Amino acid sequence: MKEARTASRRRSREVALQVLFALDLQHGEPGEAGGSEAAFARVTDHFEVVEGAKSFAQHLVREVNLNRDALDSVIAKRARNWRVSRMAAVDRNILRLGTFELMHSDTPPAVILNEAVELAHRYGSEGSPAFVNGILDGIAKSLYEHSR
Repeated sequence: MKEARTASRRRSREVALQVLFALDLQHGEPGEAGGSEAAFARVTDHFEVVEGAKSFAQHLVREVNLNRDALDSVIAKRARNWRVSRMAAVDRNILRLGTFELMHSDTPPAVILNEAVELAHRYGSEGSPAFVNGILDGIAKSLYEHSR
C-alpha cells in the first residue's frame, strides 16, 4: 500500500510541476485560482492521472500558486547570485514545489529533496539536479534550525 501511495505522490508532483510550468510561462499572477484550475484541466486532459494523484496535485498547484511570492522569497535567500526570475522555469517550479512541501507538509525532508532531485533529473537540464538539491538542502537546514 505504501508503494502505491509513493507512486501516486510522485505522479502528483510530476503533474503539479507540469501545471506550474504552464502557469509560469503564461505569466499568471500568483493567487489566480481560476488560472490554475484551467491550466490544471488542460494538462490533465492529456495525461491519465489516478484520482488520488490528481487530488494531491491539485492541492500542490493551488497552494504553490497562492504562496508563490512567499516561496520565491525563501528561495531567493538561498539562491546566491541567482534571481528567481532568471532561473530556468523547470528549476524554479521544482524549487517552489519542494519549498512548499518543506514548509507546509509532514513529509520527511529527505523524501522531499529526493523527489525534487528526481524531477530535476527527468525534466531539467544537466545541472538542474545539483542546483535544486543545493538550494533545497539549504532551505531544509534553515527550517530545521528555526524549529529547534
